[in-house]
Amino acid sequence: MTQKISPSTALLLTIPPLLWAGNAIVGRLVHEMVPPITLNFFRWALAFLILLPLAPAIFRQGSGLWANRQRFALLGLLGIGLYNALQYLALQSSTPINVTLVAAGMPVWMLLVGYLFFGLQVVRKQIAGAVLSIAGVLLVLSRGNLQELLAFHLVAGDIFMIFATIAWSFYSWLLTQPKDPPAIRNNWAAFLLAQVAFGVVWSGLFAAGEWTLSAPKILWSWPLAAALLFVAVGPAIIAFRCWGAGIQRAGPSVAGFFSNLTPLFAALMSSAFLGELPHWYHVLAFVLIVGGIVVSSRR
Repeated sequence: MTQKISPSTALLLTIPPLLWAGNAIVGRLVHEMVPPITLNFFRWALAFLILLPLAPAIFRQGSGLWANRQRFALLGLLGIGLYNALQYLALQSSTPINVTLVAAGMPVWMLLVGYLFFGLQVVRKQIAGAVLSIAGVLLVLSRGNLQELLAFHLVAGDIFMIFATIAWSFYSWLLTQPKDPPAIRNNWAAFLLAQVAFGVVWSGLFAAGEWTLSAPKILWSWPLAAALLFVAVGPAIIAFRCWGAGIQRAGPSVAGFFSNLTPLFAALMSSAFLGELPHWYHVLAFVLIVGGIVVSSRR
């Protein structure tokens, strides 16, 4: 059920885009050290090992995991295996600006999936919020230059990203469905571990396909180990925990607007790594994205 955004809820939904932006930066830094889909498998396998001591009881008889295996297998496929695999595949044939532009449609897909499959009643303020939010993302990605947007065109990777965004929309809406046993639902580590347990299987299958269809190499080093630790703890465990909690409080239709903070944070992080100061369009984009969030969540 959607409710008015409180400061704590806004913080919960802001942390994931910040960490996901960091994930994109780290992913670029290690892209020559490890294949992309294999990196995703390592990320979730490590997250599984970290979560396991926090909620080992879910693998015991009577925990409800096996009785709800279809639901958790679907969550693991959509949110952990399929979304990430499609995103990495998109980056193989599309540019980062194209992929992020396509992903900027997240609020629209959230509203559309909610309307078609989960009984959401879309109102004008949500449409207005989506327009403001996407305008902010376009401003960042175009660097305030209309010619950048006019040069945009779809390639095969962009189609992958469209499907990835749709998968994430379904995943977010499924998080709101009260079908989980109390032993899992009332323990955040158990709820996430139940998803990751199946997600590791899906991501492992995708990684096996990557190694079957190509001849990738892994260049092990301490920087790669540090990168794996970061993507497993930050963008995986912490981000997914905060996103799930934020979804429960605000609802997917509002939470979708926060996802558009990711390219803004990524642009700011890139500027920081390059030693550049933020530009005027970063400030204006932040105002537009936050404006979209405020407009969509007002009663």
